Amino acid sequence: MANKSEIPLPSEDLDWVQLRQDLGPVVEIETTKEKLLRKINENPLVPIGCLATTAALTAGLYNFRTGNRKMSQFMMRTRIAAQGFTVLALIVGVVMTYGDKKK
Repeated sequence: MANKSEIPLPSEDLDWVQLRQDLGPVVEIETTKEKLLRKINENPLVPIGCLATTAALTAGLYNFRTGNRKMSQFMMRTRIAAQGFTVLALIVGVVMTYGDKKK
């Protein structure tokens, strides 16, 4: 190969390298599965509320399809209650997480 000449780079282009060295070792990045399991362990009521909402919606749609209007209406109302529970669980989880970080 021919004579390679090096291109001088301004020092500000390499500031991130110095910053990375100053910050110390790189923190391990968690996978999506690990993050999901951590979030479920932190606030297990949210997945329970999501499952309850999905179950009520599925049962309500099934009953609507089969013509059972009373049960369909009951399940749609149950779905609203399950959604309210899920939102409440989210709010409680955020408040608890905020309280833990503040200490």
